[in-house]
Amino acid sequence: MSLKHQIARKEIIDACLTILESELVIGTWGNISVRIKGEALAAITPTGVEYKKLIPENIPIVDMEGNIIDGNMKPSSELPLHLEIYKNRPDVNAIVHTHSVHCTAMAIARKPIPASCEDLVQIVGGNVRVSEYKLPGSKDLGEVVVTALKDRQAVIMANHGLLAAGVDLKETMKIAFICEKSAQATLLAANIGGTVELSDEDCNIMRDYYLNKYGQR
Repeated sequence: MSLKHQIARKEIIDACLTILESELVIGTWGNISVRIKGEALAAITPTGVEYKKLIPENIPIVDMEGNIIDGNMKPSSELPLHLEIYKNRPDVNAIVHTHSVHCTAMAIARKPIPASCEDLVQIVGGNVRVSEYKLPGSKDLGEVVVTALKDRQAVIMANHGLLAAGVDLKETMKIAFICEKSAQATLLAANIGGTVELSDEDCNIMRDYYLNKYGQR
């Protein structure tokens, strides 16, 4: 395997340890993948393996049909979900799926994270919608998630958890953390009258600013 593949594998392992230590996942639940730049391939976490025990060779490299190209373990059971997103969203190069507490609360209540927090609006593009419920590991799940993810960088998967999708793994991890913070803030705000959502116009302005003007350029 090329250097690109080894870099992708290391990035995934580092990200797995981060979401575990930050309690965005518990045990072996959740999954992470990255698209291999310039190739019709992706690297994804293996199924049912403790994150702290992962080594690079454990991370499967697969093609866009799910065939294993390299790696000594089976890919995540959510591989069809990841591949469906990559096929439909060429702008997405990394996916992080977590079962963080506050996002899971929104998922089991089937409530979106409202477009109330400015940082959420900037990095996600608006509210975080809830996808229809489909069984985990199914192709149907991928299809409904792609629908709910339209023009967004994150989605709440009904009765399941959060999925963040971004231009690279660093950005996608940031999306997952901001979604969890925003879900927590939304639940806290419910105790003092609820959230106030920003207008579509303001959301569009902030999203454009984040994409085209924010940071050092």
